[in-house]
Amino acid sequence: MSTVNQKLFRMLPSGRKLVIGVPFLWLFLFFMLPFFLVMKISFSEAALAIPPYSEIYSYAEQKFQLLLNLGNYAMLAGDELYFSAYLGSLKVALLSTLMCLVVGFPMAYAISKASKEAQNVLLLLIMMPTWTAILIRVYAWMGILSNNGLLNSFLLWTGLISQPLEILNTNTAVYIGVVYAYLPFMVLPLYANLVKHDQSLLEAASDLGSSNFNNFWKITVPLAKNGIIAGCMLVFIPVVGEFVIPELLGGPETLMIGRVLWQEFFNNRDWPVASALAVVMLAILIIPILLFNRSQAKEMEARA
Repeated sequence: MSTVNQKLFRMLPSGRKLVIGVPFLWLFLFFMLPFFLVMKISFSEAALAIPPYSEIYSYAEQKFQLLLNLGNYAMLAGDELYFSAYLGSLKVALLSTLMCLVVGFPMAYAISKASKEAQNVLLLLIMMPTWTAILIRVYAWMGILSNNGLLNSFLLWTGLISQPLEILNTNTAVYIGVVYAYLPFMVLPLYANLVKHDQSLLEAASDLGSSNFNNFWKITVPLAKNGIIAGCMLVFIPVVGEFVIPELLGGPETLMIGRVLWQEFFNNRDWPVASALAVVMLAILIIPILLFNRSQAKEMEARA
């Protein structure tokens, strides 16, 4: 092999670098680059233009000027509306995650204990609703939860209530919609973890006189920690920025950051403030994202 060919061969990326580089390139193009664009807009000023913001830099007469407008972030810190929206989003996300965990853990545990043929069927039933667009599923819940919907009609028919319940356009409807939409994201990681547990540990504990509840609480739950963390992060992180469910099922008192973002972008056309809202929201989510990545890394190390 000639010297030129050897140099060209060394310049070409190895298989390992190529495999690692493709995901990083994907993240840069579809995450980091859009994030930097949003961050740039957050430091600009609103303007009557298309797009409706001014540039933060200018170059004239061999002079480069960079003007960063911090007023958008100052507005977020001084306005209770945005603070309440962040708190409302975190509250809904936290409670919804807990409800998904309470409902999803028994479901995942039951699926993991079923036969192999039944597991495939049950997992298919868990995944089938996600094949339909979220907008259609939320519209279906509007028909179920309305005053003359299926739920109230059934309760009136059974005689359990004498007048329709006010469920639609309340926080209760939002929780129902969120738990329904994100329950598969809790069940699947839990099932993937529970199905790999060593059943001999439970048999040994039973031989030593431990009760079934004690076995579950002291063996199954600790071993399922990584699955619990993964499921909670997969539910909590997207629910914080949820827009469709609060908009269609929630009422005026349902204040979440996703609805505020929509209003700032499309109703007020204040892209700089909306971008600042998005940047702060991502900064808040960095902590659970780091926790999720840490749990995934530990799980990968345990498999190795």
